[in-house]
Amino acid sequence: MIDSQSVKADAVVGADSRGFDGGKLINGRKRHVVVDTLGLLLAVQVTPADTGDRAAAQTLLARVVAAHHRLELVWADGGYTGSLIEYGLTALALVIAVFKRSDDMRGFVVLPKRWIVERFFAHLMQSRRLVRDFERRTASAEAMVYWSMTLLMTRRLARPRPSRV
Repeated sequence: MIDSQSVKADAVVGADSRGFDGGKLINGRKRHVVVDTLGLLLAVQVTPADTGDRAAAQTLLARVVAAHHRLELVWADGGYTGSLIEYGLTALALVIAVFKRSDDMRGFVVLPKRWIVERFFAHLMQSRRLVRDFERRTASAEAMVYWSMTLLMTRRLARPRPSRV
């Protein structure tokens, strides 16, 4: 699953790595993530918030395919349509399945597979350091996302399991 999240940037974030997301009215950065079906992080890319989802997805998906050779299918929302689907098929040998809202839906409706990446973003928001982007460099912001997911995964592994009788 691929998606992005816009977060506000602190005053220490330079103007060269900051942008304005007109859709969400946020001045800051955008986190583009790819997660697996369990909601575990495969890759993250931090860009200025005015970067389009399709443009960032091309470089992010290329990094993911290079690291995870068996990846064949990526689920995405309606922001990842157009030339990205053709690029995924021709250059990366990926099938990008887009889940769109139908026009007759009103209010909040859970779309299939979308809850996986939204739960991932909810886990990120539980880390105080990631509620707002405080990092000067985008590489540091990406490292903080990896660090937060490392903490989450170790908590899941260390959780005592009920014994089988």
